[in-house]
Amino acid sequence: MRLTVLAVGPLGIGLPLDASKEGWRIDEMINVTSLFVGVIFAIMIVWMGWSILRHGPKHRADFDHGERRSSWIWTVATAGLIFVVVDGDLLVRTLVSVNRIYWNFDWAERQPDAVRLEINAHQWAWQVRYAGPDGAFNTPDDVVTLNEVVLPKDAPALFQIASTDVIHSFNVPNMRMKVDAVPGTINRMWFTPALLGDYEIGCAQHCGANHYKMQGVLHVVDPAQFRDWLAAASANSLQGYDAQDNSAHWGWSWAENTRMK
Repeated sequence: MRLTVLAVGPLGIGLPLDASKEGWRIDEMINVTSLFVGVIFAIMIVWMGWSILRHGPKHRADFDHGERRSSWIWTVATAGLIFVVVDGDLLVRTLVSVNRIYWNFDWAERQPDAVRLEINAHQWAWQVRYAGPDGAFNTPDDVVTLNEVVLPKDAPALFQIASTDVIHSFNVPNMRMKVDAVPGTINRMWFTPALLGDYEIGCAQHCGANHYKMQGVLHVVDPAQFRDWLAAASANSLQGYDAQDNSAHWGWSWAENTRMK
């Protein structure tokens, strides 16, 4: 299959290209928080500079243990203002995004074009499984790839992720999504790819000596191209299916999303 690839470069200061429909929410929280921190930092620099210039060698020291009522009021008011404005804003934005988008799996599941994938992490690779035409996982028509994920543009992609050995972390920076792969547990995440191209998949948890080699690639393609690829890959899987190869049958029921049996 020939993949359509677009150049992927940095966008903003230190941020990779946002290639998802929901990623702007993460970027907004980072940018707003950075703005608040920058303003507070500038205020503190000005305050310290003013103190240095005003309290020179000729200035008589006035010792204060901070026990006066006014000192307590200024301290509590300043700290409260910072917490409410900075941390409060971040908390509200986080709760809204998490509840309306990132943890709204019911909405993503209901979309007719949603794609479901199971990711099995191990030292040091990502095994990927798609359900075939029968719609069930761990059956002969499943599509199984190694370190390669193919997704259609503009369709929600739902992931269920587990690990067979140690803790890994499935990280797709361009989609602004990352989730740990924990042995014995199935974690979930979802996002909607918005830009065609190839994007890096990495492991964000140190998982052993070859952690740095645990890399994969996410291909975002046109929906028609994805359907053709999935049909061809499923047909190949049927031809190569081996019922005796127990190590290849690692899939789980999609309804099982809390604990692996």
